[in-house]
Amino acid sequence: MKIDQVSDSVYVVAGTNVNWALVSDDRGVTVVDAGYPADTAAVLSSVSQIGHQLGDIAAVLVTHAHLDHIGAVPALVERAGVPVYTGAEEVRHAKREYLQQITPLQMVGQLGSRRGAVWVAQTLRACVGHIGMSVPTAVAADAETLAALPGGFVAVPTPGHTNGHTAYFMPSEGVLFSGDALVTGHPIARGTGLQLLPGVFNHDEAGTLASARSLADLGAEVLVPGHGLPIREDLPALLGAFARA
Repeated sequence: MKIDQVSDSVYVVAGTNVNWALVSDDRGVTVVDAGYPADTAAVLSSVSQIGHQLGDIAAVLVTHAHLDHIGAVPALVERAGVPVYTGAEEVRHAKREYLQQITPLQMVGQLGSRRGAVWVAQTLRACVGHIGMSVPTAVAADAETLAALPGGFVAVPTPGHTNGHTAYFMPSEGVLFSGDALVTGHPIARGTGLQLLPGVFNHDEAGTLASARSLADLGAEVLVPGHGLPIREDLPALLGAFARA
């Protein structure tokens, strides 16, 4: 686990090939995404490492309900009683009314490269015993609820990676939490920098690209992606170039 403070209020935590974020102000903490199931202890520890207790957590915001973004949610709900918010359509996905996620057969297909084989092994270890995880308490939050959370958020619908994928923008500090709509790296990707996840992860590739390009319109100054390093310099120009590519 590595914690990186990227703005006055925002801490990005790198876990098992995935990021979550903690947003801290005088109202408490908002957790954005929650790592793999095997990252649960690290998620809980990260809250204390930025000077808070679990009781300070106001809510968990979930960009989408893949296992690498909801892993610690059950523990946070059980131990802190926190509400879990996600996009209106993603609520159904979180409750597993349907599933849009890389399949076992597609994972086997990654074994043909060393990068892929390493990623598959790490992923299986991070998910073991929790493949059927869901988030039965997930609900959609209205604009007023999101704005009142520590940090103050605006939901940005970004369908494509999943039908209900939602990014979150924090206007007060210009921070964009892009989830998996737009990332800066992944263990099976060939390089780093602004990019989509490899197509095997995206339910709708064209929709993912359109959503990623639309993020340039927000005027964000800091990017917190679901995978890869945050970007704190020249982000408007980088997003603009990505949108025009």
